[in-house]
Formats: sequence, C-alpha cells, structure tokens
Amino acid sequence: MEALLTSIAVVALAEIGDKTMLLAIVLAARFRKPLPIIAGILVATLANHFLAALAGAKAAEFFTGTAFHYLVAASFIVIGLWTLTPDKLEEDEADHKGAGLGPFLATTIAFFLVEIGDKTQLATIALGARYSDAVLVTMGTTIGMLAANVPAVILGEKLVERIPLSVIRAAAAILFVAIGLWLAASTAGWV
Repeated sequence: MEALLTSIAVVALAEIGDKTMLLAIVLAARFRKPLPIIAGILVATLANHFLAALAGAKAAEFFTGTAFHYLVAASFIVIGLWTLTPDKLEEDEADHKGAGLGPFLATTIAFFLVEIGDKTQLATIALGARYSDAVLVTMGTTIGMLAANVPAVILGEKLVERIPLSVIRAAAAILFVAIGLWLAASTAGWV
C-alpha cells in the first residue's frame, strides 16, 4: 500500500507544470473532446510507466547492495532539484501533436513519446526500484498522472493561470528530496 500511495503523491505533485500537463492543455484546446484525451493519457501512462516501473524493479533485483540503494536515494534528490526547473512545451512540439489523428490516438502517441525521459518517468523507475512492485507503482503513478492532468484537460489554461506553479513545484521538490534523504538515512541505518 505504501508503494501505491507514495507513487500517487510523488507523480501527482511532479506532474504539475510538467510538459505533459502543458501538452494536455494544448490537446484539450485543439480537440475540445476531454474524454478521448483523458483515455489517451490513461493508456499512454499505463504503457510508459509500467515499462519504467518494471525496469526499476528489475534493476533492483539485479543490482543489490548499499551502493544501489544510495543511487536510488540520490535519484530522488536529483529529480527533486530538477522539479524546480519549469518545463515548457516547445512550440514545434505543440504544433505537430495530433496532426491528422483523432484526439484519442493523438493523445496516446504524444503522451507516450513526450513522457520518455521525463522526470515523472524517471521517478517511476526510481519508485519501481524502491518498491520492487511494478504493478502497484504503475497504478499509483497512473493515478497521480490522471489526478494532475484530468483537471488540466477539463479546465485548460484557466487552471494554470490560477495555481501558483512555483509553490507546487517547490512542494514536489521538497517531497522528492525528503524521500531521497529518508532512503539514504535508511540505507545508512539511521532510521
């Protein structure tokens, strides 16, 4: 249960202001059909994050020992610091997302591709490594992605104008760094 709840919290906070959230707003404005866009986000996230969580869990099986645990802890801290940097969806990316495709397929493909190498995907790998449970981590990260992106799809740009993204990014960064420090302290035997 800890894997599920931690995954939800980490990804929901990290996703606020992320380029995939901006992509959700762009797709919502372009297609004006929220249900297929939300379904596309769900399918893309399930596929992308399951592979990421599985990679993390397999890495945890393969790499054992203190050094690997410190590496996982450090990855949370790095992602936390990265979270402080605002993402921007480049205009070329936004202009070509969904060209000639319906809202579901455009969203599924765009979200899957844009999520590759994104901080939420890297967090999912780290969570998979930490909990060695790809299914619960995927469920949690997917719920977190939907918790952040469904309001973005439904409310669009009005949501982004009202939420102080710098405060939310800071909260997400603090959460990532705290988890990293806790993991490092746990590995050292301090907690």
